[in-house]
Amino acid sequence: MAIDHDRLFKELIQTFFEEFLLLFFPDMHEHIDFRHLSFLSEELFTDVTAGEKYRVDLLVETKLKGEDGLIIVHVENQSYVQPSFPERMFIYFSRLFEKYRTRIVPIAVFSYEALREEPSVFSIEFPFGDVLQFRFFPVELRKKHWRDYIRHDNPIAAALLGKMGYTESEKVELKKEFLRMLVRLELDEARQRLLLGFFETYVKLSEEEEQQLQREVKAMETKEREKVLELIISYEQKGRKEGLEEGMKRGIQQGIKQGMKQGMKQGMKQGMKQGMKQGMKQGMKQLIRNMARKGMTVEDIARLVDLPEEDVRGLLEK
Repeated sequence: MAIDHDRLFKELIQTFFEEFLLLFFPDMHEHIDFRHLSFLSEELFTDVTAGEKYRVDLLVETKLKGEDGLIIVHVENQSYVQPSFPERMFIYFSRLFEKYRTRIVPIAVFSYEALREEPSVFSIEFPFGDVLQFRFFPVELRKKHWRDYIRHDNPIAAALLGKMGYTESEKVELKKEFLRMLVRLELDEARQRLLLGFFETYVKLSEEEEQQLQREVKAMETKEREKVLELIISYEQKGRKEGLEEGMKRGIQQGIKQGMKQGMKQGMKQGMKQGMKQGMKQGMKQLIRNMARKGMTVEDIARLVDLPEEDVRGLLEK
């Protein structure tokens, strides 16, 4: 399944909008009055020439400190290389200005993997003079080194570590530092899951790397280790619940189908019962295998899923 980059970035930046500006645009952050924030509905624009439709990622209505008038901050995520992107940003700007007739701050977040010189200006020039010099504020994630951000107690910094510049050999350390940042932030469960989900979408560890991560976590100081393990376990348990629910849903659907074939009321009742049992077993089996792939011991898995160790071993061997 393709990753919906725009949706992920929109949810992240909308949830942590103030932290986003503080991290990348501290001067801008200093001038904005965050007591006045309103996220506007999406704008859909049609490129008549190309016959394509574009949806603006994020629009925020706010104020500057000491001023009465409203301004709009437009944040656009760009997940692929597009030579005409500055022109598209200008078109967005002009159409937004036409509609709202207020000052607009355009920001572009470049999140693709390539390292390139990305222009942040769209201009129209003649030998006898310039007609237009449009500029937007860029954030080029791949050009930023992740180690420069691990001391920031900022949720945006934590989530975006996985889109910054790092090498394959640094992946385990990258995730370890991400988990340490997440523990320090002490966020509520919903926001923790948002950051974990975003990070793990872009940083995938192999089984060997997961096992190395487990070893490095266990080598941390006691208090920090306990908090990191608690975070991992909480995330795994949530995944377990969702996996069981999905397994039960599929099992029930299959059971109903079988039950209808067997014959109405009795068949459906028996089929649902069998389906629920089969779905729960399948969901548990998948969860246990995922935990084992991440380097967790049979003893730890048994404690987490509340099963005897011999049952866990049996499910792993099947």
